[in-house]
Formats: sequence, C-alpha cells, structure tokens
Amino acid sequence: MRKLVRNDTQALFPTLSDPEQCKFMLSAAFETEEKLGDWLCDPDWNGRSWSAIERSTGELVARIVAVPCEHETAELGYITVKHRQGEGIAFECTQRLLKQLYEVENHHRVFAVTDPRNVSSNRLIEKLGFRREAHFVENIKTHIGWCDEYYWGMLKSEWLKRNR
Repeated sequence: MRKLVRNDTQALFPTLSDPEQCKFMLSAAFETEEKLGDWLCDPDWNGRSWSAIERSTGELVARIVAVPCEHETAELGYITVKHRQGEGIAFECTQRLLKQLYEVENHHRVFAVTDPRNVSSNRLIEKLGFRREAHFVENIKTHIGWCDEYYWGMLKSEWLKRNR
C-alpha cells in the first residue's frame, strides 16, 4: 500500500462511477473523474487514504482509509475495484492497516460503519474480528434515502489476542 495520489482517480473511476458499487456510500456514484479526484484528494478531509497496488502488475486494486477520531480511535474504510472483488484484497489490506494502527500507532479502538444490506462488507468486518456494537435504524440519510447502520468495533486488546 502507498499513499493515494490524484493520478489514482483513473483506476478508481470505473468502480466509483458505478451506481451499484456506490449503493451503500453516503453520496451517489461520481459522474466525472474530476469530481472523483476532488473528493479523493480533498485537502480539508482529516483522514488518511492509501492505494493498494498489486506488486506483480502495478495495478491499483483497492482504496483503504483510516479516519482519526478522539481518544486514540480511528474509523476504517475500504473499497476494492469492482473487477477484483472477492479475491481477499480488502481483507489483506485492512489487516495490514489494523496492524499499523494498533501495533505501531498505538490506537486503543478501531471502528467501522456499514449498511446492514451490504453483506460482503459485513462478512469482511466479522472475519477481521470486529464485533457488532449497534444497529441504528434509519440513522443516516444518503443518496438512496434513510438507511440503517451497523456500528462495529474492535479494541487493541482484542486485536492482540486474536493476532498473536
């Protein structure tokens, strides 16, 4: 993984311009590469964003994010390019990010928020060892209307117990 750069927009656009791929995001699919690039590289956004690059081909295969919150906590996010979904890329990348957040940066807690209908994302979060902490009904209004949200959490102690 390496820091995301604006030139990564072209590789992410086929996925993030697809309404089906963006169904569970806060905003609708992007209409232009320029708008996507502005969103990906927004200088006012407080998160960190990485591009996962396949070593053998140099292909960008995923975007992984960590958004810092108060009290040594971060929110996790991810999306795999659509033609590479189901290969375990998001799992491998998020595991590496969790290792960095817990073991190097000493975060106390990492959380993720998913739509209950996003079966593959919920499976991934469970496989990583997160526990579902809450189910908020019609908690957020997105481009598809009012949506429920699952809140998932994992403490550093849980990560260490699971990965040592």
